[in-house]
Amino acid sequence: MAQPADSDQIPEPKRTLPVIDKDIEAYWTGGKNGELLIYRCQDCQYYVHPPVGFCPKCESGDVIPEAVSGHGHVRSFAINYKKWVPGLPDKYVMALVVIDEQDDVQLPCNIINCDPESVTMDMRVQVLFEQHEDLWIPLFEPETGQ
Repeated sequence: MAQPADSDQIPEPKRTLPVIDKDIEAYWTGGKNGELLIYRCQDCQYYVHPPVGFCPKCESGDVIPEAVSGHGHVRSFAINYKKWVPGLPDKYVMALVVIDEQDDVQLPCNIINCDPESVTMDMRVQVLFEQHEDLWIPLFEPETGQ
């Protein structure tokens, strides 16, 4: 079988990026300023994620993005051992991270900067961001000092 010429090579795709609309834009762009932004009800102080335009607890429409600490813990995780997603390593961690501010805000993410086999339930983590054009993908790594 003939091999394609170098100019015919298909570039390897990068990480799949989310489609952004105004309701969730702050979450994906807050990393520009080093902030993890989660929407919060200004009436009852409940964090709303993913954002839905109103507070599901008190039904207020006064919900705006606010910076949170960026710290939390791993609620659940799985280690991927096969390269399903081009642009990601062969072995990586997919996790749900709970932010310190509210136990029912769970962020689907990758845990990076550690051996995937070292990730544990309740492991303390902190946010960092991976920039892709105008988006900053929230990722998490073990808290400093772990």
